[in-house]
Amino acid sequence: MKIRIILIIGIFFLIANSLVAQNDMQTDTFSFEFEGKKLIGVLDFPTHQKPCGIILIIQGDGKSNVVAGNWFYDMRTQFVKLGYACCAWDKIGCGKSEGKYFQQSVQNNAKEVLCAINELNHRNIPGTNRIGLWGISRAGWICPLVIQKYPSISFWISVSGTDDKESFSYLLETNLKIDGRTESQAKQLTDEWIKGTKAFLTGESASKYLSLTKNLRKDKFYKKHFGPSQAWIIRLAYKGYQKKHLKEPHIFDEESGLEIYVNDFEKVLNNIKCPVLAIFGEKDTRVDWKKTMTLYEKTLGQDSNSILTIKTFADGDHGLTKSLTGAINEKKDKRINCDGYFEAMSLWLKGIK
Repeated sequence: MKIRIILIIGIFFLIANSLVAQNDMQTDTFSFEFEGKKLIGVLDFPTHQKPCGIILIIQGDGKSNVVAGNWFYDMRTQFVKLGYACCAWDKIGCGKSEGKYFQQSVQNNAKEVLCAINELNHRNIPGTNRIGLWGISRAGWICPLVIQKYPSISFWISVSGTDDKESFSYLLETNLKIDGRTESQAKQLTDEWIKGTKAFLTGESASKYLSLTKNLRKDKFYKKHFGPSQAWIIRLAYKGYQKKHLKEPHIFDEESGLEIYVNDFEKVLNNIKCPVLAIFGEKDTRVDWKKTMTLYEKTLGQDSNSILTIKTFADGDHGLTKSLTGAINEKKDKRINCDGYFEAMSLWLKGIK
């Protein structure tokens, strides 16, 4: 009987806390036009005060489900509690946003963000006098480009940010080793991916690509997570897929062979003058967080009046959830945020007001 009473009281407090959170935050629909397509998102406001600013959530790779899936809700709630409005939207072709989904260039993503900012300013949304960016993963390239074009950005929270080169080779090599490949095996397979990708993006034939990726396409881990790897399927789709990618110019690092997404990326970072919080998970197997941290220290943290604050979490994966290995195929019963992750952002935001 006592246990039942305790459970009922616990459920009551959970419901009460949820209702309080909802009463503290009002969520409206947010939409704007970008390249002839209407993009749909959400705009959260604190209900008991005028927003002290607006935080735009800039997503990483892949499709989105912001509106229907209520993505980033816990984090948005935290930001609203601090007095900020919060804005996020579904990508082209996702949710109710118009168009057909495709992997945009980071330059095109930056233009999209600038279009959203223009819409917020056009509507005179409260808080536009202090616009900040929160971005994860691939947004590590997008946010600096936005700041370059819109220097009045007030702050940037970079989560699992990128260095100056394509990060998939790090993801592949790191996860191959976790999956049991030796150092030399993982290096050989990753080198095949680098050479094959460069051949594909520079207009080489399907036959050339297939010859460069023989061992990679036989590897069980690669086939499971990044297929198809059968030659006949690749030949069938190769030219059409390649044509789409060749619409954009591609620049490669001479030494590593990896693609460079932002020209003079160090210079772009050097020109950022707003406060930056960089958060990394030490179990991240998707981006080389140590390389990114070194790059940030070299650019954003270059003098004694550094605008840079760095926070790392020992058990954090790419999404800053608790992880044993950070592997992309690690099984988890639940995705639990690292202890202190939200608190670190909250304390930092309070400190820069």
